[in-house]
Amino acid sequence: MTAPTRNGNGYRTAGGPVSQQGMRRANLALVLGAVARLGDTSRAQLAEATGLTRAAAGSLVGELIEAGLVREHGVSLEGRVGRPSTVVSLSDRGPAGLGLEIGVEHLGACVIDLGAEVRTRIRVPAPNRGRDPGAVTEQLAQVATAALDQAREIGLDPVGAVVAVPGLVGASSTTGASSTTVVHAPNLGWHDVDLSDRLGGLLPRLPVGVENEANLGALAELRRGEVGRDFVHVSAEAGIGAALVVDGMLLRGRRGFAGELGHMPVYPDGLACPCGSHGCLEQYAGEEAVLRNCGLHEAAGDRVAVLVEQAHGGRAAVLSALDRAGRALGIALAGAVNLVDPESVVLGGAYADLAAWLTPGMQTELGARVKIRPWEPAGLVVSGLGREGPVIGAATSVVQRVIADPAYLQDRLARR
Repeated sequence: MTAPTRNGNGYRTAGGPVSQQGMRRANLALVLGAVARLGDTSRAQLAEATGLTRAAAGSLVGELIEAGLVREHGVSLEGRVGRPSTVVSLSDRGPAGLGLEIGVEHLGACVIDLGAEVRTRIRVPAPNRGRDPGAVTEQLAQVATAALDQAREIGLDPVGAVVAVPGLVGASSTTGASSTTVVHAPNLGWHDVDLSDRLGGLLPRLPVGVENEANLGALAELRRGEVGRDFVHVSAEAGIGAALVVDGMLLRGRRGFAGELGHMPVYPDGLACPCGSHGCLEQYAGEEAVLRNCGLHEAAGDRVAVLVEQAHGGRAAVLSALDRAGRALGIALAGAVNLVDPESVVLGGAYADLAAWLTPGMQTELGARVKIRPWEPAGLVVSGLGREGPVIGAATSVVQRVIADPAYLQDRLARR
């Protein structure tokens, strides 16, 4: 007998014999994944969706109820004779995911339940550029503790945390999995900072992972299911990040550094970039560049909000700077579209707030440069999550791990 293994496309069969315990573990994941996909459902419907017998599906549902992962509620009518059946759905109490975020000017946290509903959210101003990582992580732990307290008041128990960071996070050379080390975060001034090591002592008994903010923003979009399974997600805070999702899987690259759209040259003989190159997108469409080009580089506080206010007011210099940024984004993204042929391009982060003024120039450049396949303007989508995407994606990644392997949660709880 072989065990199904989960990947981005669902369950596929892996060769080799497996133990009864291994098959049980895989089937728990199969059933929980079906509940997550179907929403309110019944044991009979789960049996049909998974290919298991009704008895097997019912037994596994019982284990998931005992673990607090699913709940029974209400009554549905099933079958021609109207036989009553209880409804099964993901639990809105118990296990949950904690997302944390380190921004250049803020810290954030959110908790989502297994159904991916945001249940608590905290965002505080924090000038993190050039700040000592120890001081940042201490304050982040305080924000996390406040979010955990709020979550537990409403019956949620976060079982893991992931931190969204505006920088490159290393990947294992053997497995491709993300590490917990921020290799390079230029807008923070960080190099080789192990956040798990620093946060581990501040958040005891809570496993902590680390991931690039753009990747997590893309994960949040993928979970919402509104942009398909093949898309380019581009976002901005102080810098520019992008993530490529192909057939529902994040394309990381050999070292985990895929998606550095901000350092794609759009004007090869253009402005010098701190990365050592010239004409990089970040020098034309990054937050600092836009503020500089319209004379708002001295603005304090939420500078994206300042840009939005000034653009709504029709200030010519701001409108010109945003148009120039949109055209530079369109040039860079045309290359990405021609290379990977995505279903859509998603504007997230600060770009979602500024989309009304960025997209005309983007559409012009995409239409002019994407010719092998005609560019469809509807392919440019504005994220509904905006600047909340990375922290929601961080919490989502915790929940997805639980759904992909509920036995992992049982094992971890047994060690607490």
